[in-house]
Amino acid sequence: MTHATGRPDAVAPATALRAPAPGWAIEADVVVVGSGVAGLTVALRCAAAGARVTVVTKARLDDGSTRWAQGGIAAALGEGDTPEQHLDDTLVAGAGLCDERAVRTLVTEGPDAVRRLIATGARFDADDDTGEILLTREGGHHRRRIAHAGGDATGAEISRALVEAVRAAGIDTVENALVLDLLGDGSGRAAGVTLHVMGEGRRDGVGAVRAGAVVLATGGMGQIFSATTNPAVSTGDGVALALRAGAEVSDLEFVQFHPTVLWLGPEAEGQQPLVSEAVRGEGAHLVDADGVRFMQGQHELAELAPRDIVAKGIMRRMRERGAEHMYLDARHFGARMWERRFPTILAACRAHGIDPVTEPIPVAPAAHYASGGVRTDLHGRTTVPGLYACGEVACTGVHGANRLASNSLLEGLVFAERIAEDITAGAEGAAGAEGAEGGEGAEGPARPGPDEGIRPDEGAPAGPPLLASEARYEIQHIMTHGAGVLRSAESLARAADRLERVHDDAAAQLRRDGKTAEPGVETWEATNLHLVARVLVAAALRREETRGCHWREDRPARDDIAWRRHLLVTLRPDGALDVRATDSEAFPPPTTPRAETESRP
Repeated sequence: MTHATGRPDAVAPATALRAPAPGWAIEADVVVVGSGVAGLTVALRCAAAGARVTVVTKARLDDGSTRWAQGGIAAALGEGDTPEQHLDDTLVAGAGLCDERAVRTLVTEGPDAVRRLIATGARFDADDDTGEILLTREGGHHRRRIAHAGGDATGAEISRALVEAVRAAGIDTVENALVLDLLGDGSGRAAGVTLHVMGEGRRDGVGAVRAGAVVLATGGMGQIFSATTNPAVSTGDGVALALRAGAEVSDLEFVQFHPTVLWLGPEAEGQQPLVSEAVRGEGAHLVDADGVRFMQGQHELAELAPRDIVAKGIMRRMRERGAEHMYLDARHFGARMWERRFPTILAACRAHGIDPVTEPIPVAPAAHYASGGVRTDLHGRTTVPGLYACGEVACTGVHGANRLASNSLLEGLVFAERIAEDITAGAEGAAGAEGAEGGEGAEGPARPGPDEGIRPDEGAPAGPPLLASEARYEIQHIMTHGAGVLRSAESLARAADRLERVHDDAAAQLRRDGKTAEPGVETWEATNLHLVARVLVAAALRREETRGCHWREDRPARDDIAWRRHLLVTLRPDGALDVRATDSEAFPPPTTPRAETESRP
């Protein structure tokens, strides 16, 4: 790999974050941003095909959201189970907004993708006598199809196996690096990324990776809420980057709140301990303070209903009882089962003074997973040529209005393999595959020329103001109270106004004093969170119904006639949002003219 300090034809967008000019640059064929199951799978597959790959990750290689996944990975691996049954459960959970082609791709390619993951080195829990993979159930699944590892440490095991494989393959990695913006080649095609490395050494400060293919695998955006299961690094960086680059995002209003997060008190903020759905899958019950199982009669699957239904059931009971939380009762498991099947959850509970063996666990919903994200086709291509997305940052159409439990790791795995195949197939293979599916053609990843450097877009302003680091907490407070589990036109409008004031105050200071917050990790993260929050609120205001994990108190009914469609959002160069509705639940091909356009500031 060669190092360079400048390439004149790489262009940053007009909406790019304010940042120092890159002081260093490296070359690759593919740059992957993120090191979860999606990102590392893309990296491994591309490298195996001979591509020069650089992986950029915000913390350490094993520090993303994948390692926190407790429940497992869903696939039709068990006797009697079929991809068709898995498809049916996914479509039901998605509340009418799943792209059936994407779901069928997921469930049919999923079992073999899991087997390839096992061949890479991941070790799932298996029967001591037969060696068969042990499977459990989670919410929304009518069969046992969740493979798990270490009892409740599936993500950690998958992360371990993939990180070891990446290191063994000698793939170039840049750790402790916050991605900033996409670079273009001047014609609208992705040409790399700018990034900031937090540390000192051969690569530090702001630099760039020049590559013909850019893959976003940056994970979620849970940190826009005060309480979340997401790690501190989940600040929506990938979605914000894609928006600034002109890409479409979709379905951002559908944020899944996990029903059973350990309740640590009304003032608890940041990442909260998750109590996996698999605990309910093994027979735990949701009860109120009187021990009443309130989910019975609300859904045929009771505690194992899809997550949006369970979260709503908990919230309703909390309101009825004037309580701040409900309880998850698994005392009947006994100490041995807790220690063998759920050692991580047991340790987390005990660390906070709660012993699940002898007492019910206090739980409440918290922000967990973004079902929407950067819109892609079935090969992970976004609406910006050369820019791909997979994992939680992407919207493939698989999840619809509500993700089915444990489909996330599988989605990252399956679509990562598809992205790698598309990138490494070359122009002829990529165009042929897309033509078969009715989407736009592809030219294959462009290789950067030998003497190209990085410059701002000609005539572009210096970019919008950066927000002060403390704005992060204001944004979280605004979103928690205005766009949380329960939403209304009033709460969302109030949130939109307050978010606008946050930006206007920073913009006024810039106009008045010529000053903005100092560029740095905390101000870049706050600015990303603000942009993603604006998009979520705009979409939630526009969708005047209740569907999946979007719960409008003022519009409690699901409206298939008016709203069985997706909302697509783009960012204009002047910072305004374009919010558009599709004609149906099907995503249009990326080149289809957009119907029904609305602009929102």
